[in-house]
Formats: sequence, structure tokens, C-alpha cells
Amino acid sequence: MTVRSADVAIIGGGSGGYAAALRAAELGKKVVVIEADKVGGTCLHRGCVPTKALLHVGETADAVREGPSLGVKATLDAIDVPAMHAFRTDLVAKKYKGLQGLLSARGVEIVAGHGRLASPGVIEVEGEPIAATDIIVATGARTRTLGIELGGRILSSETALELDEVPSQAIVLGGGVIGVEFASLWRSLGAEVTVVEAADSLVPAEDEILRQQLSRAFRRRGIQTRLGSPFVAVTQDTQQVRVELADGSVLTGDYLLVAVGREPAADGIGLEEAGVVLDRGFVVVDERLRTTVPGIWAVGDIVAGPQLAHRGFQHGIAVAERIAGQDPTVVSDELVPRVVYSSPELASVGITRRAAEERYGTDGIRVVDYNLAGNARTEILGGGGVARVIRRVDGPVVGVHLAGPRVGELITEAQLVIGWDAHPEDVVPFIHAHPTQSEALSEAFLALAGKPLHTL
Repeated sequence: MTVRSADVAIIGGGSGGYAAALRAAELGKKVVVIEADKVGGTCLHRGCVPTKALLHVGETADAVREGPSLGVKATLDAIDVPAMHAFRTDLVAKKYKGLQGLLSARGVEIVAGHGRLASPGVIEVEGEPIAATDIIVATGARTRTLGIELGGRILSSETALELDEVPSQAIVLGGGVIGVEFASLWRSLGAEVTVVEAADSLVPAEDEILRQQLSRAFRRRGIQTRLGSPFVAVTQDTQQVRVELADGSVLTGDYLLVAVGREPAADGIGLEEAGVVLDRGFVVVDERLRTTVPGIWAVGDIVAGPQLAHRGFQHGIAVAERIAGQDPTVVSDELVPRVVYSSPELASVGITRRAAEERYGTDGIRVVDYNLAGNARTEILGGGGVARVIRRVDGPVVGVHLAGPRVGELITEAQLVIGWDAHPEDVVPFIHAHPTQSEALSEAFLALAGKPLHTL
């Protein structure tokens, strides 16, 4: 049998896999990507992109409702669900076609099928061996279910994207990023929504001020929450779904979304048989993303840490460059920006106030909270919010946490400030255009530098 060979073989064509493929090809490597579905992975086809497309529909619906208060005589008659899904699928199709063209133009070979490590340096795809000097595993993650059987009126985030109606009453199990985004979306489309979260707050991994902001906004929007309430049973019939909570109460709705997180999809591909060590399902790697077997690398959601497409994307680029003999900067999980595309949006980078106090001591940090109600652009957009900036005393900024309309667009500046160990005094001389929301960060930096203008 003729053995196909490549310099780099990648199992998985999602964000981490295709980024590695493009960069490795750019650096002169012969690259093969093994993908069982479509290149682009969950993010493009069933996650980030289509979800944000539908959230834009929800944002537009809210804008129509608010139109009369701005002098725009408009009414929202209904949500055209088929047209909404056409917008989503057309957008994904365009991005998929563009990605296919880009990979083809770089000479990346796509092999359809399930890849499995036969031995270090060899991958089998539907019985066909592919030999490679370096192998990158980028198989991503899948929905965690906690034993709940999906189907019918019990949805995963992927099936919820394709729901052919707007629920009348929806229950969301899980108050993390996926859960609050769908809760926000469905509420904007007109549904009554209840979020069930076993922890004591929504988005429990975020800074306390963002959790507070989101909870208040959800209350104003009429989104119900049941916090500190683990579920004990889920049942359904043809008409409704029932969720029994640990306190004995029962919730009913048209649909239940199971959004309790995602787990690494690293099993069944021969990793452990090849000698690669796993821990709780995640692939064990060093800071340069090398596994315990030389020549085998892992990137993205199968590596413990924030399960975000842009983290996997940066992982892929870094590994491709290392394979080519370069020494790129190590990808720090603390410098990965996080955005929750709910209404209001949440955006953060660096460490939370609690983590900063634990690391540097309560007296070792300074915190400024700038109320976005004082920002003209935010008020024009019809929202409020907050910008929390945390610095070490007489030291650099270590955390930025934002809540408000479209604050996700501000987080890159914050990432640069933290990534470059900048002090607020370093940032203050730079001019922020007026009126923009970025001025909120400027005001917070001014306050931390001892030069408050619009804060006391």
C-alpha cells in the first residue's frame, strides 16, 4: 500500500486546526488536514458565527421595539423564523466557501474522514495510513449533557440554533456563556425564559461586577433565574419538558436547552494508545503545546483552559511556527480575551478582583469602576454598564472587566495594555476619540493614575 506523507498532518479542521494548516503551509510545509465534517469546525458551523448571527437578529428586534422612543415610528409584527435561519445559513455558507478557497490557495490537502493515531508519526483515515513528521491534534469539544438524553424538546446549543420556532417558554440549564447568550437571544425574540444555574450566580467564572451587571439586566428584561438550584430530573412528552430542582420545585416549558459546558473530544482517536497522556479527558501539554510524545502536538479545546475559538486559533499558529523552527510567544490563558454576547455584552481579560487580591493581597491592588452611564456614546446606544480596571499598586494593569452595549469591541485595547505590562500612566497620554465607548477605559486609566476627571 502506498503511504501518503506530509510534513504536518492535522486531525481536525476547526479554528485551531485550520489556523495551524494555513500558517504551516505559509512557512513552506506540506500540510494535510483530516476532517470528518467540514473545515471551520463547531465555531463556524454550529457555534460562534451562527449564534452571533441570531443574536444580531435579536438585537435588531429590540431596536425596533425601542424605535418609537427615538422618534422612529416602527412596530415589531413578528419574527420570520425561516428568513432568520436563511440569514444565518447564508452567512455561514459564505464564510465556509471563503475558508475552503483559502486552504486550497495555500495548497492544504483536505482528507475527509475520521483520523486516528495508528502510531507516533502515522494517522489512519478510514484504513488509509498518512505519515507525517509532526501531528497536530485539534479535535475540539462537544456538548456536556450530565446524563440528560438529548432529543425532542431537549436541545443542545447546536440543535437550538436550528429550532423552527421561537419558544413560548424556554428553560436554559446552565448560566455560563452559552446559556446566557441563548437566554438573551430567546428573550429578544419574544420568549419567556428561565435560567437554572447550580452556582450562586450567572457566568460564575467572571468578575463579581460583571455577574452583578448581568443579573440586574436580566431582571429588567424579565429573564427569570433560579440560582444555586441544581436539577435532579428532566422529563418530556410531546407537549412540554419538565425540570425538577433539588429544592423540590418543578419548572415546565416548551423546550429545555442543556448548556452545562463542553467537554474535550479527545477520546477514540488513539491518543493514549500512542502514549499521549490525558488528564480528565484533556490532552496534557507543556506551555509550548507539546504532548508527552515527541512530534505530537495538541491545540484548542482539547487543552485545558478557556474553550474559545480565538484561543485555539492562536494555539494553531504558534504550533505551526514552532514546527517550522521559530520561537513564538507562549499563549497565556490570562491574556485570552473573553466576550459574552448577551444583552448587555460582557468582556474581560486578565484576572478578576478576587484573583488579584489572592495573588497580590487586598492592599496590593487598586480598583476603579467607571460607570458607563457617564459615557455619551453608551447612552446614545441606549444602555449603561461599567468598566472595572484593576492594577497593582504602583504597578501594571492586571485585569479589565466591561459590561455594556458592544463592549466586546473594546477588549483588544485592554489586552494590549495587560499583555505589555503597561501602567495606567503609560496609557493616559494616548487620546481616545470623542464620543466613543473607549473613553470609558481612558477615564478608568486616568483615575488609576491619580488624575480623575469624570470620576470622584
